[in-house]
Amino acid sequence: MSTVELAGLPGRPCPIAAALELVGERWALLVVREIALGATRFSQIVRGTGAPRDRIAARLKTLEAAGVVERVPRTAHRDEYALTAAGRALTPVLNALLAWGAAHAVAADDPARLDHYRSVTRGEDTP
Repeated sequence: MSTVELAGLPGRPCPIAAALELVGERWALLVVREIALGATRFSQIVRGTGAPRDRIAARLKTLEAAGVVERVPRTAHRDEYALTAAGRALTPVLNALLAWGAAHAVAADDPARLDHYRSVTRGEDTP
């Protein structure tokens, strides 16, 4: 697992800044979300995030180097992805972002705002 030296971070170095160095790139947490929800193949992850294929490929490489995801060979021509223990430890963060986003980031008049979304950790619906 990659780690970050706090002394090497600009500004006010803290564990939040270190965490963002590893998983704060655009699309990174959405890749983790997709894998946590059961999307293990590259095409499924791309479809679930809506990101360009090259961006997802780059994020998967970064997350793999950081020890958040691992590539699991399934056949001679196909790999799948799985969360490592470090990746699974991010699921409460994703659930907190889900709840915060529903309460504060989605417009109050958005018709889909009150839909229920599947929790990343338990498969439960979360408002």
